[in-house]
Amino acid sequence: MLASLAGGPKHGYAITQDVEEMAEVHLGPGTLYGALARLEGRGLIEALPADDRRRPYQLTGTGRAALSDQLRVLERVARSGLARLQVAEVPR
Repeated sequence: MLASLAGGPKHGYAITQDVEEMAEVHLGPGTLYGALARLEGRGLIEALPADDRRRPYQLTGTGRAALSDQLRVLERVARSGLARLQVAEVPR
């Protein structure tokens, strides 16, 4: 969800669609709004004024830093895993 909001503010439905496209994970309403509440409670996102019935959310500076840290960790894990797969595939 943080990666989705890195592209700019989005309301719940737009986040759901973006996460589904990006990660092939479907977020039900309970999961989505529960996660949004937790992320907001941790100061990683903030709600913006409602637009009609939709409430957009955006990353905070803390959220942007947390996402950056997590993505660096994931990048390291992915590089290491791919390198290990290449080693394991070399015929002996």
